[in-house]
Amino acid sequence: MTEVAVGVLKKDNRILICQRKEGGRYALKWEFSGGKLEPGESVEQCLRRELREELSIEIQSIEHIETRAAYYKDGGVFNVSYCFVSGFDGEPQNNVFEQIRWVTINELKEMDLLEGNKPFVEKLT
Repeated sequence: MTEVAVGVLKKDNRILICQRKEGGRYALKWEFSGGKLEPGESVEQCLRRELREELSIEIQSIEHIETRAAYYKDGGVFNVSYCFVSGFDGEPQNNVFEQIRWVTINELKEMDLLEGNKPFVEKLT
């Protein structure tokens, strides 16, 4: 099972969501920023590294919410650690995604999300 850390960034009652690039695995699906843990890396270390690389931000604080398994139709199996990011330095820049957007929770629920994120998003209300 692949270990993954994702950050849920909140700002002004909106959440940052990112769209995967066209042509890759799970193309054009929406997800939270984050990625795979490297050997010996903690969830917090991974999230700090990934958000720096993907969004050019430095995290001030992380709150681990839950870890859940995600099973995909193509056989992908991920153990996803969801974390709220309550503060960060810098304005998020799109370094690797098709696009990024700040959306409300209601808008988020209507988006074409990665399958594994749907149960977590339902809990955000």
